[in-house]
Amino acid sequence: MAIRQPIISVVGHIDHGKTTILDKLRGTAVAKREAGAITQHIGATEVPIDAIKKATFGLIDKLNIKLTIPGFLMIDTPGHEAFSNLRKRGGSISDIAVLVVDINEGFKAQTREALEVLKQFKVPFVVAANKIDLIDGWQKHEEQPFMKSFAEQPEHVKEELDNQLYKLVIALSDYGVNSERFDRVNDYTKQVAIIPCSGLTKEGIPELLMVLTGLAQKYLENQLKIEVSGPARGSIIEIKDEKGLGKTIDVILYAGTLDVGDTIVMPGLNEPIVTKVRALLKPSPMKELREKGQFLNVKSVTAAAGIKISAPGLDNAVAGMPVWEVQSKAEEEQAKKELQKEIKTLLKASDEEGAIIRADSIGAIEALTGLMKKINVPIRKAAIGDLTKTDVIEAKRIAENNPLIGVIFTFNVKIPKDVEQYAKEHNVKIFSSNIVYSIYEDYLQWKYQQETERRSQALAKLIWPAKIKLLKGFVFRQCNPAVVGVEVLAGRIRTKVRLIKTNGKEIGEIHQLQSEGENISEAKAGQKIAVSIQGPTIGRTIKEDETLYVFVPRSNIEIIESEFAAELSADEIQTLREFKEIIEKHEDKEEE
Repeated sequence: MAIRQPIISVVGHIDHGKTTILDKLRGTAVAKREAGAITQHIGATEVPIDAIKKATFGLIDKLNIKLTIPGFLMIDTPGHEAFSNLRKRGGSISDIAVLVVDINEGFKAQTREALEVLKQFKVPFVVAANKIDLIDGWQKHEEQPFMKSFAEQPEHVKEELDNQLYKLVIALSDYGVNSERFDRVNDYTKQVAIIPCSGLTKEGIPELLMVLTGLAQKYLENQLKIEVSGPARGSIIEIKDEKGLGKTIDVILYAGTLDVGDTIVMPGLNEPIVTKVRALLKPSPMKELREKGQFLNVKSVTAAAGIKISAPGLDNAVAGMPVWEVQSKAEEEQAKKELQKEIKTLLKASDEEGAIIRADSIGAIEALTGLMKKINVPIRKAAIGDLTKTDVIEAKRIAENNPLIGVIFTFNVKIPKDVEQYAKEHNVKIFSSNIVYSIYEDYLQWKYQQETERRSQALAKLIWPAKIKLLKGFVFRQCNPAVVGVEVLAGRIRTKVRLIKTNGKEIGEIHQLQSEGENISEAKAGQKIAVSIQGPTIGRTIKEDETLYVFVPRSNIEIIESEFAAELSADEIQTLREFKEIIEKHEDKEEE
């Protein structure tokens, strides 16, 4: 049996430096070319063991371990929910993960989500406490091991770094994870190592590679043993058009060996795809599948590897789906049946009302679905490919009953101009971006604005509990309408609300409110104003010093108590209680 290279996933929060760390190792600049400087698609890089040794400045030699692993296959992932984790059946593709955390910012939303995924699939991991160079007073020592650089820092800087590390230890302990700085770990099977580092200065990167190498070599050797001749198993990262090759698929191969001419099966948009490998292309060592660079044309590839496969009939292949090699007709039929079931589960339309997703990959659909699930937004339909008029029509129908979920999310797909125009004409909201998390944030902001606006409109229409007292000596007109000075004792009063006496009898409707000679729309508790009341005659129907209540319809009371109870002050709660008692007594008398 051969030893394959361990698959190491780099995960964590947006902009905490995942790609930057890998760029320093590779000498590339992938991060700069990503949309918003954020990784949107999963990339893979093979790092040979010789490059790892060189980058650790001899630290690996101190482990006194005979190295058998051929290197690393490092997977750079977006920091979004399920999008950050390609899976195989029964678990994760990753053998080890690096959880990147900005040491100055600590745990963020995607840090927690990544940690949950790692725990769910029981993936061993280390923490890269990145951006130590931004600690106030840090003296940079380019490309030096952390321990050497740390020893040369001022004492107050050392204390600050230890304080920040302690915060990470506490945050991890909240998830039941026992952790410690890597050089203080007593047992790597019981403690998670935290390696302080900088993706910009490369400080600490030697220790990060040393720890990963030691873990893989010491604890994963049996897991990394593979049957070289076994059937190939992989997951599709992306589908691309390559000049001279046509449609190709970028694949993470995690088991077996794949040869040119082998038959492979994968789920398709409409039906399973069965095809033969026409060409296998591997990026040069230290280059990445996302990089536009030189590929090596090879006849055979053994796991673990990131490879580009050229084969006929890949037009309907789907990113994020599995690829299986089959060696007989029976295996082919079984694979077709099992694999197509996976895509149907993810892409089938739901019977429930909800939002519509259009994306370029299963990974994006999983990411958006996962994020929306957290805020209770159901998904009606998820599909691969460009937005269609049918999608808009469906969203419009849903929006008529529930405007907050009758929306469309599109990631990295085209929106035809006629479809976009149709959506605008019918007020269907489309959230579109090539950054998954931006779609999520934009929706949250829009939803908040919509809810705030609807709430304001609802509040404006409601009649609120209030009571007023007629001020003695401030009668300006006795009737048609009566104009009198009042004090608002509780609540808020507006025009066009009816007033009742303490015996439950209605006496009229507020026509106008004035303060210091100016018309106003509303008056609140504590204000003394002049009101004109259509209906009563002062001195006969109502008297000076009398207390009147705003009449609140039963339907308004139900809405206030069920939806806006938190808006009521203590005085308003008491006033509403008094009003209800008055109405109940009045109704009882009428029944008698």
